[in-house]
Amino acid sequence: MAKTPKDDLPSGNSPMGNIPAGRPGVPNPVDIHVGRRVRLRRTLLGLSQERLGEMIGLTFQQVQKYERGTNRIGASRLYDLSRVLNVPIQFFYDDMTTETAGQSPRLRAGLEEAPSEPYIDEDPMKRRETLELIRAYYKIKDPEIRQKIFDLCRAMAHATEES
Repeated sequence: MAKTPKDDLPSGNSPMGNIPAGRPGVPNPVDIHVGRRVRLRRTLLGLSQERLGEMIGLTFQQVQKYERGTNRIGASRLYDLSRVLNVPIQFFYDDMTTETAGQSPRLRAGLEEAPSEPYIDEDPMKRRETLELIRAYYKIKDPEIRQKIFDLCRAMAHATEES
């Protein structure tokens, strides 16, 4: 039987050497975070999974798996997504908590310390309500009306903070 490079790996290790493989069938939290950021941007742009898939040559099921973190997004696909969604690649990693970043295979192996950013308990930018509010806000064509709504929201938020 022919020997493959994979045969040289000790059981449970990744092809990257001593970096432990994740639990089989369980998406890595970093992949889940990147997928959520894809969904966030897609939703903000008002694109369906099907439309995004068409734009990058995938089925909506593949986009769905990326957004769930079930399928890891490769470098070339991430580049395509950044171009189609009109964001820098760093966007997909923005707002990642220390806890999530610590689940990187490299960090789990103890090769590098996690960044010292605070843990964000619940990010309002991930809520559907926020996305719908932003989309509705930008559908208002008159910039003066949009500005008045913005000012009203800020005033109401400040009034709530003071009470």
